[in-house]
Amino acid sequence: MIAAPDPEKMFQVSRAELAVFYRDVHSLLVDLELLLGIAKGLGEDNQRSFQALYTANQMVNVCDPAQPETFPVAQALASRFFGQRGGESQHTIHAVGHCHIDTAWLWPFKETVRKCARSWTTAVQLMEQNPDFVFACSQAQQLEWVKSHYPGLHARLQEFACRGQFVPVGGTWVEMDGNLPSGEAMVRQFLQGQNFFLQEFGKMCSEFWLPDTFGYSAQLPQIMRGCGITRFLSQKLSWSLVNSFPHHTFFWEGLDGSRVLAHFPPGDSYGMQGNVEEVLKTMVKNRDKGRTNHSAFLFGFGDGGGGPTQTMVDRLKRLHNTDGLPRVQLSSPGRLFTALEGDSGQLCTWVGELFLELHQGTYTTHAQIKKGNRECERILHDVELLSSLALARGAQFLYPAAQLQDLWRLLLLNQFHDVVTGSCIQLVAEEAMCHYEDIRSRGNTLLSAAAAALCMGEPGPEGLLIVNTLPWERTEVLALPRSGGAHSLALVTVPSMGYAPAPAPTSLQPVQPQQPVFVVQETDGSVTLDNGIIRVRLDPTGCLTSLVLVASGREAIAEGAVGNQFVLFDDVPLYWDAWDVMDYHLETRKPVLGQAGTLAVGAEGGMRGSAWFLLQISPNSRLSQEVVLDVGCPYVRFHTEVHWHEAHKFLKVEFPARVRSPQATYEVQFGHLQRPTHHNTSWDWARFEVWAHRWMDLSEHGFGLALLNDCKYGASVRGSVLSLSLLRAPKAPDASADMGRHEFTYALMPHKGSLQDAGVIRAAYSLNFPLLALPAPGPAPAAAWSAFSLSSPAVVLETVKQAESSPQGRTLVLRLYEAHGSHVDCWLRTSLPVQEAVLCDLLERRDPAGHLPFRDARLKLTFSPFQVQSLLLVLGPARTETLPLGL
Repeated sequence: MIAAPDPEKMFQVSRAELAVFYRDVHSLLVDLELLLGIAKGLGEDNQRSFQALYTANQMVNVCDPAQPETFPVAQALASRFFGQRGGESQHTIHAVGHCHIDTAWLWPFKETVRKCARSWTTAVQLMEQNPDFVFACSQAQQLEWVKSHYPGLHARLQEFACRGQFVPVGGTWVEMDGNLPSGEAMVRQFLQGQNFFLQEFGKMCSEFWLPDTFGYSAQLPQIMRGCGITRFLSQKLSWSLVNSFPHHTFFWEGLDGSRVLAHFPPGDSYGMQGNVEEVLKTMVKNRDKGRTNHSAFLFGFGDGGGGPTQTMVDRLKRLHNTDGLPRVQLSSPGRLFTALEGDSGQLCTWVGELFLELHQGTYTTHAQIKKGNRECERILHDVELLSSLALARGAQFLYPAAQLQDLWRLLLLNQFHDVVTGSCIQLVAEEAMCHYEDIRSRGNTLLSAAAAALCMGEPGPEGLLIVNTLPWERTEVLALPRSGGAHSLALVTVPSMGYAPAPAPTSLQPVQPQQPVFVVQETDGSVTLDNGIIRVRLDPTGCLTSLVLVASGREAIAEGAVGNQFVLFDDVPLYWDAWDVMDYHLETRKPVLGQAGTLAVGAEGGMRGSAWFLLQISPNSRLSQEVVLDVGCPYVRFHTEVHWHEAHKFLKVEFPARVRSPQATYEVQFGHLQRPTHHNTSWDWARFEVWAHRWMDLSEHGFGLALLNDCKYGASVRGSVLSLSLLRAPKAPDASADMGRHEFTYALMPHKGSLQDAGVIRAAYSLNFPLLALPAPGPAPAAAWSAFSLSSPAVVLETVKQAESSPQGRTLVLRLYEAHGSHVDCWLRTSLPVQEAVLCDLLERRDPAGHLPFRDARLKLTFSPFQVQSLLLVLGPARTETLPLGL
């Protein structure tokens, strides 16, 4: 249905005419149109339907188009009909002018700038002509574009905002995808958006406005509330293909128990035009009749812009309070939600994610965009941490706040729900890739500058600084650059959120008691890798025939099956090529069979062992993979390169597990949740393809198997088979989507006990946040140093950054969350010169009662399951001496 645009398509204007607008004729047409809609919509069993029909008939009888003096008589007949009032119990429809503009989709970003200008100029004219007309507008990015390119229009919007007619909503930088951005990126959407709205319009948004997105994370309610928002409006869930969502107005409870008031317009559209059919549908389809008597009605042309028209406004004014119809009032989001809150005593509650049963292909489409997003989230995390540490330790270091804001806004822009999902044209995808490259390049420059500042004044030889940006100590194998462009492997230990000097080339042997990796190739061509923690056996084609947890001897691969099995599916959705993968694709499963003898040993053991193989996927596509096992590592990595040239095919990799459980666990923003591994109900079946972030896990009591990844999002667990979605090949709206070369890594981790106790969460972080080997321009520090450490493995220190409003720049923001799903007390220890610690919200506003006692370089935090907490650390003067490591 959505074809790629033709850049050569031309249009010719052959005629232009001036016309006279006859307002009274237009008014009569609106009257007759609405009367006809009432007659049709209310049906033959309704008396009011016949009254509408007879009124229209009388108007035709008295009106002579050639004699304008007959028009007022006809208009009086219509006015008498529309003036007959309904009862007090009538449903009230809150009609809000709206113009949903996709920040990029079938057009590039620069065209969106012009769409905003054209659409909002029309809205300004309507606001001028209709003092009761209210226009709701989301997406700070679009307003920032208008401010830059059309400052006069921006000033007019500010003027109407003061009058209450132009209402900024949403609170986010763009209407982002609700599944794929990280938790921190979602916080930044609100942080950047709310600050922009406050600066430009004098107040923050009280509603999260996300009408068109492809799913809704279970952590959104907590993030909303942390950003000052308790109201949520969306619509897209009405597109679900299998099950109809049972509510239009309800409380949505998130992963941590946070609740917001949610409303989905019952007309199932954010682009109404004000006709009778839509008004009646809004009333009749409302699934919460009796619980509430108010609904939203968003009118105006959307997606590509345009917005409301005077005709739409005229229709809705006619229907203000007409017997037989719901009441219609030109309203605002604030008045709508205030009315809903007044009716909220009987509302139902929905707990957990709001899963869209459609558009599940967007978890995989345009894999390069997905990879760019994940990498840039990591780079900005690392830059902020190192810059914060350099700021704390060096009085001369200037935190790159302006540069980081630019880079964050660029990343947030590309998390728009038609960009990061891959449902955009090639031109937009190419722009996104350029944006990611810009973030990588500028981010790495900032990273080097921060590392150099950290080294200032430290004794020691010139060399490398090994940096750990995660909040726990890590001992890992790292490839260190050596002179002449060579690399050598080293086993390094780096403290939490700190650094260590790189080991000298003479000390690169594994430290005992670490067992070295053994690599054995059998006569049949199979290869075994063993590091004393896990033992991996690959058959001669590269398939995984055995994965044993050595300490217990427990086998993780299902009996008679093989893991690391690549499979191809036919992928021809019904309607939306880049968006959808249909359940029937599962019936077309075709294993990709390798060729015996292609498996060869790579690294021969010691600190690292590996084996690699080639796989011909099809006549046009091929794959190469190195299977890597490091000393002391609890998981085996699969470094994969694919040359992909297919049409309507879906590539996945499967791992049948010797584990049985009715639920699998998937990482989401700031936590995880369970989804069924069976298809008992239609709600279960609709989750045949789901999304996850860095890991998913299938566990039974005492044992489990986790599948980690560094840039993938589509996943599923059916029965006992873990499946990771790798590549698609849709042809619309971008015929080139996913074509070409791809690199990615996934990893497999068998574990004893629960995933929490086994360290699955930390392992996935480690895979995604590799240790950094940064050149020290001067002398590298001679000793290891740690900035932060935590007493509980259940708590993750996700973010360290400078506070947005820090007068002297010496206030840091720390964001932590409880990752295990437990109540826990946790001690945070720091070696930074902290003078004051106080809790704050996600917008970095102090909690008046949130002062935390700070003694002996540590403070205590208390968490409930999956709770996110932020705190402000006010730093004293910079100092360079180090404190003892550990707790």
